[in-house]
Amino acid sequence: MKIKSILRGAAGVLALALAGVSPAETGVGESSIVVGQSVPLSGGSSELGSDMKLGIQLYFDYVNSQGGVNGRKLELKTVDDGYEPDRTAANTRQLIGKDGVFSLIGYVGTATSLAALQVSTPAKVPFVGAFSGADALRNPFNRYVFNVRASYAEECDRIVEQFTSLNVRRIAVVYQNDEFGRSVLSGIEKAVAKRSGQLVGSAPVERNTVNVAGAARTLAAAQPDMVIMALTYKAGAAFVNAIRAEGAAPQFYSGSFVGAHALARELGTKGAGVGISQVVPFPWSPTASVVREYQKLLAKNDAQAEPSYVSLEGFITAKIFVEGLKRAGKDLNRDRFISALEGIRNFDAGGYTVNFTPNDHNGSKFVELTVLGRNGKFIR
Repeated sequence: MKIKSILRGAAGVLALALAGVSPAETGVGESSIVVGQSVPLSGGSSELGSDMKLGIQLYFDYVNSQGGVNGRKLELKTVDDGYEPDRTAANTRQLIGKDGVFSLIGYVGTATSLAALQVSTPAKVPFVGAFSGADALRNPFNRYVFNVRASYAEECDRIVEQFTSLNVRRIAVVYQNDEFGRSVLSGIEKAVAKRSGQLVGSAPVERNTVNVAGAARTLAAAQPDMVIMALTYKAGAAFVNAIRAEGAAPQFYSGSFVGAHALARELGTKGAGVGISQVVPFPWSPTASVVREYQKLLAKNDAQAEPSYVSLEGFITAKIFVEGLKRAGKDLNRDRFISALEGIRNFDAGGYTVNFTPNDHNGSKFVELTVLGRNGKFIR
């Protein structure tokens, strides 16, 4: 009976091949493409997940309103992982297994993304546009991983280059005690070693907590000129307030992962002068056409919604994802999609250039430095 079933299946595949039709790919129907995402929608990093989802859904909805991609509408399945790797892994198993998604997109976090890859890579499922710049997502090369944003190393190098040129020498780092934080710490160490700065101290903070008092005391004692933060927005704001309470007054700088808009709100009037590196264009300026497109669709979706760097990153990620789908053609499968993404050369997404090759899946090196003004607005 089992042999007959196998033979019938083989005969069906052969019939499709003779008819010039490929067997259906998981997640690809006649009228839909199902895409999966696991992000924090609860807990202390929930705004990062909500904004990443918003940006992706915003562009997917626009594409669907135009008829979809090669006749198929995009369906985004998003599940909450609370920024906990174990939950991310479980969610990814569900998305790939029970939900049968074609690809994964826009995960938030390094440890969470690495947990997901333990599931998605053996299943040969594409993993596109994680909200992470960690080296572990870039090296060693993984055929199924595509990074849209610049790396943490590139952000760190730009920050240290800028401030050592201004004679800032004594640098300290407060970092989340996981793969994300350690990746940033490593990037700062390398950037400082290239220049005439001095790393005077570093202190870890556990993920999903605002227990920063010990780190604040440690780094205040080191008397740094500047503290670079590798934390999410609630822990970052708590740290700024805690080290100031210790009597220290260093310059503060954070990488893009903090969630710039959320950090600004958490700090309020105390945020003036805090710097943040960014890996997508300024969301409030109409200079870049991708920002104009994003602003228009955001206002149409919700007139009260505020632009943010994170939702813009999600929007750009979705745009690159859709470009890959378009190039893969009507007869869509994962291998064709991967090859199509690898064929994207110097693609202008509207003032944001992305370039992939078969040997390099790191799409952008864009890094811009910003600082919070007294009114909570960002200054470039």
